[in-house]
Amino acid sequence: MKILLTTVLCLCLASVWADSRQPFCADVPDRCLGLEMDAVAVSEEGMPFFFKGYFLFKGFHGKAELLNGSFPELYDHDHPLDHIDAAFRMHFENASDHDHIFFFVNDKVFAYYKHKLEEGFPKPISEVFPGIPDHLDAAVVCPKPDCEENEVIFFKEHEIYHYHVDNKAVEHREFKTMVNCTSAFRYMEHYYCFQGHQFSKFDPKTGEVHGRYPKEARDFFMRCSNYSEETDDVERERCSHVHLDAITSDDEGNLYAFRGHHFLQRDGNNDTVKANSIESSFKELHSEVDAVFSYEDHLYMMKDNQLYLYKVSEPHTLLDGYPKTVKEVLGLEGPIDAAFVCHNEHFAHVIKGDHIYDVDLKASPPVANNERPLSLIKKVDAAMCDPHGVRVIVGNHFYHFDSIKLFVEGRSIPEQNRVSMDLFGCDH
Repeated sequence: MKILLTTVLCLCLASVWADSRQPFCADVPDRCLGLEMDAVAVSEEGMPFFFKGYFLFKGFHGKAELLNGSFPELYDHDHPLDHIDAAFRMHFENASDHDHIFFFVNDKVFAYYKHKLEEGFPKPISEVFPGIPDHLDAAVVCPKPDCEENEVIFFKEHEIYHYHVDNKAVEHREFKTMVNCTSAFRYMEHYYCFQGHQFSKFDPKTGEVHGRYPKEARDFFMRCSNYSEETDDVERERCSHVHLDAITSDDEGNLYAFRGHHFLQRDGNNDTVKANSIESSFKELHSEVDAVFSYEDHLYMMKDNQLYLYKVSEPHTLLDGYPKTVKEVLGLEGPIDAAFVCHNEHFAHVIKGDHIYDVDLKASPPVANNERPLSLIKKVDAAMCDPHGVRVIVGNHFYHFDSIKLFVEGRSIPEQNRVSMDLFGCDH
């Protein structure tokens, strides 16, 4: 069987790369097996890119893609490059290379802008970043005031190089409390050093690591179904950077947040938090819901084109006759992206793509009407409504709107809040 799978993979790679003459065979990596990534960078769109060998993982979940599909020049047929040493996105608005992604391979550096290789690249590292050595381990950008100046921090074994972007000066530092980084990146204003499939959060000026580190990268930067016995389920779900699939609160103020195979429940009376697998509490669903809303002590849970209706109780009980199709219950075809019901209302506000619909839950048959486009946010991951207003979750952040009207028709987007920190009180 293993020989067959390898043969099929070889044929697939040979087919995909026939035009670029790259006939080699490589095992497709699985991030959930605990990989040591070669490099990590954030794209121009703010999406984390994880690099491993000839492959690229985009975002916090999903399968590996061929690296040359996005950055074809990184594979040289005459001199095959089996990994990237380091990568980062230059993100200083006044810099001439703002939003360029730099890749370091042996003694060369590649610069891309909007996935196109800049003219004249690759170049020697010493030409573009004088004073920085070849064969790096990791690199991360560090703007003011996180660092004293706008800098890039380069890692090579025990050596730390702070490269000043404005004047190209190089300052050597010693990070005594942090082990060598195999990759590093800046995300949501925090700095992370990866060592294999573990990571530590560090101070970019001193290298100091505070708190209980290292932690398992799969718990916070990837969506995987299985975790080690040492994993703290509550901390993982509170602090994960993987976007939520759905969120709601019931009539008692209890909050439910769903992500992948797990969900987080926060008690409305005392703010205690617990985490569990979706399958253990909603056994008919198993995992990965699309949207959830609460109405009259029931949880309406949607997955693909099916809607499951559970009584809010312990244990949660699926009502007889369910699942039904989303069309039967809400009057429009699934799947949908998000849905919510506001306090003391009987209308479900259903988001599908960049449009929102209203459904009267007391009407029979149900009809999705009042269709209108979303003016500010075109892609919603999850949303909920409570007496304080509407919270709309996009990636790792959420936005608070005082009313549905402001969310749908508003002209300015509110302040961005972090899901992990501002919603669940995570400290990292």
